[in-house]
Amino acid sequence: MAEDTNGVNGAAAVPQIKMQVLAQFVRDMSFENMVAQKGITGSDVQPDIQVGVSLDARKRAADHQFDVITKYKVTSTNKANGDTLFLLELDYAGIFHVEGVTDEQMHPFLLIECPRLLFPFVRRIISDVTRDGGLPALNIDTVDFLALYRQELARRAEAQKPAVMQS
Repeated sequence: MAEDTNGVNGAAAVPQIKMQVLAQFVRDMSFENMVAQKGITGSDVQPDIQVGVSLDARKRAADHQFDVITKYKVTSTNKANGDTLFLLELDYAGIFHVEGVTDEQMHPFLLIECPRLLFPFVRRIISDVTRDGGLPALNIDTVDFLALYRQELARRAEAQKPAVMQS
């Protein structure tokens, strides 16, 4: 029987992706509890929570290493009057070692897969900070990093279109 040099059943060898989280850490965090500062009380408090997420990734000096920074801005306002109840800003970063990803796939890999690995830790930090800050623990919804990436691509494509002259 002839030796198969292309792998299992003649399929071309697929490069193996290797990813390792080398470190993860809070780069910056701010929490302001307006409820405690202003002494807001009563049954007229109806929280409306908005979560904003932005991402950044960059190559490090070492081979195959990348910084991935996730930035969360969580704002809670009172539906009754629009007053801010609390504001939490968190920059959470990971240092990743990534091999086997093509150059054209590296950008989406870093901004989709890496933040997915960091997210459970971010969720826990946000929950702990809100609870320790005197409020009910906030367990934010899972972030769809693929949809976020696609939205950013669409936004950039729209921004690059030439302005249309109106008559």
